[in-house]
Amino acid sequence: MSMCSSSSVSLSTKSWIVHSIVAGAAIAAAIGAGAYLGRYRKFRSRVVGIIPARYASSRFEGKPLVNILGKPMIQRTWERAKLASTLDHIIVATDDEKIAECCRGFGADVVMTSESCRNGTERCNEALQKLDKKYDVVVNIQGDEPLIEPEIIDGIVKALQAAPDAVFSTAVTALKPEDAFDPNRVKCVVDNRGYAIYFSRGLIPYNKTGKVNPQFPYMLHLGIQSYDSKFLKIYPELQPTPLQLEEDLEQLKVLENGYKMKVIKVDHEAHGVDIPEDVEKIETLMRERSIS
Repeated sequence: MSMCSSSSVSLSTKSWIVHSIVAGAAIAAAIGAGAYLGRYRKFRSRVVGIIPARYASSRFEGKPLVNILGKPMIQRTWERAKLASTLDHIIVATDDEKIAECCRGFGADVVMTSESCRNGTERCNEALQKLDKKYDVVVNIQGDEPLIEPEIIDGIVKALQAAPDAVFSTAVTALKPEDAFDPNRVKCVVDNRGYAIYFSRGLIPYNKTGKVNPQFPYMLHLGIQSYDSKFLKIYPELQPTPLQLEEDLEQLKVLENGYKMKVIKVDHEAHGVDIPEDVEKIETLMRERSIS
């Protein structure tokens, strides 16, 4: 057992100019996305799973090493990811030696990354550049989902492989009514073809009553996501976008730049660990399911 712990004519003219600038930027982004997709339409077969992990966290410092029924959480996530059939390799990407030492102790491959990575996606990109082998798809496996189902990992990989016009894939599940107004539970809406329209920390869609509609199938975003590896190299070069900064959601930078994101719907009771109080909930559930 591993023990590790953002006059009217004049006004009209200005409004027109602003509108034109915004529209022009949107068109440019769409052209850029289209040019990208035109170059890289091929089957993406080689897949690597990366678990980004950092020690510093404003809500829960040291979270990857928290003990969950005798094992550090990062180990439990890694063990679940190992069960996925689509992953050719799994690594942990971290900037912290304590996490690295812990992971090596239970047999995980580790890539050290910079403390300057602003989010898990950038950490995945840096780790990818340091790998000797080349991969077509990178799966960002959230280290705070110790009960992630391998079938979900396989599902988002296959969804991306089957959608050559997409550069990103992720998963959603049914949102519980009690989580509707929790900003830590990210909501998602998709179009009729299964592509993401928007993500928000607020309830979406939001009706005129301001209350949860028990008849509407609200969707909760699960943190796991996969990327086309060539797009992942481009991602850090994209400037932060207004919606991304306002919601503090990195997926929105992808959408605001005109790229497509495939979304699969799964039956999964989300069990992410966002705050210390979530640990007890996870352990209780594991005991109920006889998971050791």
